[in-house]
Amino acid sequence: MAWFKRKDAGIKTSTQEKKDAPDGLWFKTPKGNIIHTRELKNNAYVCPDDDYHVKIGSKEYFEILFDDNQFKELDKNMTSGDPLHFVDSKPYTSRIEATIEKTSLKDAVRTGVGKMNGLDLVVACMDFNFIGGSMGSVVGEKIARAIDHSLKNKIPFMMISKSGGARMMEAGFSLMQMAKTSAKLALLDEAGIPYISLLTDPTTGGVTASYAMLGDFNIAEPGALIGFAGPRVIRETIGKDLPKGFQSSEFVLDHGFLDFIVDRRELKGRLTTLLNLLKN
Repeated sequence: MAWFKRKDAGIKTSTQEKKDAPDGLWFKTPKGNIIHTRELKNNAYVCPDDDYHVKIGSKEYFEILFDDNQFKELDKNMTSGDPLHFVDSKPYTSRIEATIEKTSLKDAVRTGVGKMNGLDLVVACMDFNFIGGSMGSVVGEKIARAIDHSLKNKIPFMMISKSGGARMMEAGFSLMQMAKTSAKLALLDEAGIPYISLLTDPTTGGVTASYAMLGDFNIAEPGALIGFAGPRVIRETIGKDLPKGFQSSEFVLDHGFLDFIVDRRELKGRLTTLLNLLKN
C-alpha cells in the first residue's frame, strides 16, 4: 500500500509544525478581488483590479501627501472634555479614554503642516475610527487653529473629511463648530489663501453642511458617500423613492456640487498642479 505513504520528495513539514498565515496579509474588496496589503499600500490603498478605494485615516493620507512623510503635527495632544457630563451606557469620559486607547488617536481629526512636492501645505484629516469621525469641540478647535496657521504663514489649507456628522455627546457645543469653522474659512477667503476640500467615504451630517462643502475647490474620491441625512430619513421626509446612487460622489458631481473626482493614486500630482496654477 505504498501509494498511501509520502515518499522522500515533497513537503516534509509535520501537521503539528504547520502554521496558519497571519491575519492582515491580504485584503478582499467588495467585488471579491484579493490583494496583498503591501501591494495595496504601494498603490495608495487602491485595489488595481477594480479601483476600489479602501477607507483609510490620517496616518495613510499624510504618508500619501507629505514628501517623505515629513510633517509637523499641530495641537497633537488636544483631547475632549465633558462639558455636558453626558452619560449613556457609560460616561462620555470613559468612552473617550477607551477610544484613545483603542485607536492611538486623541480625537477625530489630526492636523499637520509640511511640504507636498516642495509646496507648503496645511492638512486637516479626519479619522472615522474615532467615534465615527464625529465632529466635537476638539475637531472644530483643531481645524480653526490649523486655519490660523495657514493665515499666519500664508499657506494653502486642505481639509480631508470623513465623518458621520456632529457628536451627540456634546450636543450644542458640537453644532457650534459648524459656525466656528465656517467663520475661519471666510477669513481664509478674504486673505486670498486657497482652501481645498476633499470629501471621502463617508462625508455626512453637519460636516457636509459646513466646512466640507465650502472649499474653493470641492473634490472627492470615487464612490464616496456624500450627503446630509441618510436615504431612509430623506425618503420618509419627502415621501418619494430616491434615484439609485444619489449620494455617491459621481451623482453629486453630475449635479454641480463637486468640481472634480480624483483617484487617490493621482491625488498628490493633481493637487500640486492645482496649487501651482493658483500660485502663478
